[in-house]
Amino acid sequence: MTLQGKQLVLGVTGSIAAYKAVELLRALTTAGAGVRVVMTAAAQRFVSPLTFATLSRQDVLTDDGARETEAIMPHLAAAQEADLLLVAPATAHTIAKFAQGLADDLLSTLFLATTQPVVLAPAMDAAMARHPAVQENLARLQRWGVHLVGPATGALASGQWGPGRLADLDEILQAVTELLSPSQDLRDEVVLITAGPTREPLDPVRYLTTRSSGKMGYALAEEAVARGARTILVSGPTALHPPHGVECLQVETALQMREAVFSRLAEATVVIKAAAVSDYRIAQPADAKLPKRDTPLTLELVPNPDILKEVGAKKGTRIVVGFAAETGELVQRASRKLTTKQLDLLVANDVSQEGAGFACNTNLVIILDPAGGVEELPLLPKRQVARRILDRVVGLRKKIGYRS
Repeated sequence: MTLQGKQLVLGVTGSIAAYKAVELLRALTTAGAGVRVVMTAAAQRFVSPLTFATLSRQDVLTDDGARETEAIMPHLAAAQEADLLLVAPATAHTIAKFAQGLADDLLSTLFLATTQPVVLAPAMDAAMARHPAVQENLARLQRWGVHLVGPATGALASGQWGPGRLADLDEILQAVTELLSPSQDLRDEVVLITAGPTREPLDPVRYLTTRSSGKMGYALAEEAVARGARTILVSGPTALHPPHGVECLQVETALQMREAVFSRLAEATVVIKAAAVSDYRIAQPADAKLPKRDTPLTLELVPNPDILKEVGAKKGTRIVVGFAAETGELVQRASRKLTTKQLDLLVANDVSQEGAGFACNTNLVIILDPAGGVEELPLLPKRQVARRILDRVVGLRKKIGYRS
């Protein structure tokens, strides 16, 4: 990775993970970047500004320094000359200030003043990371185009295990590098992605669904648009917000998803079906809520259309990638699906494995191709899994062109 000639601002906030920002600074400068560090008052209680000043070979910007010189505008001007603002670690407090547009210190003022890309790497306790207020603030920032890296799941300073760890430094470095020197190897592609579950109504209150969170499909959409693709996301109901720059079609049922896919299929050069579509729907959904009763209830289910198989049959010049969530006999079942649905690639995972199930931020997958190749990936964040899948798509495109 190289950041040669790039100028960054690294914001450090008051988290126990602030000590990791020292190694992050070293990695950024080793990659060739010039880095100006901005520290909040709370961050200085964990790590001395002198440490960052020594490694960056530049004075650290602080609120005290701005007050002492009475020259906050030059401080902002110096930071605004940077190509990117990176805040790592970003505490829940700082995230809240950013999301609410508050500007009561140098870093929050800089956030409002910058017109360059912004990357946040959150770090906090698990309960805080899960809190609806934090989730809403992060979602708002993402809608504004802020890029999030993490948080990772693991052991926390409190002794808990859960979300809230600062993302791996390599992952943060890679996100920064891709934003400043993005590969545009999908710029000639129109990528159609499906994500999330579908809901099949039983009555106006109840429905059948799957456990999909949509995170894998959304990660694919985020990676595709970052690599230059015109990206269309057909999403079932999720708690996620579409990545910046992605066209999103919201649907609920499998039939609606099928209609949305085929309404845009003619435009697509790549189709990635990551949605967990319900295999069955209720034959006759009730118009009113079914009353509870003490006797068994028999439901008549009818098969939903196999959207992936239909797309594979009409593949034409497109590259088509499917997903298979299994709970055993992974390679055998995935191989059959790859063949019967005429796919170019199939991504399979055993959702019973730790870290690979629904709603996880990580995934453990294998990628199969028609030539019999089976690529086993290690446990990776879903954005990195998305990157590896799209790397394979790019490789296929170079190999087969547009099947002209």
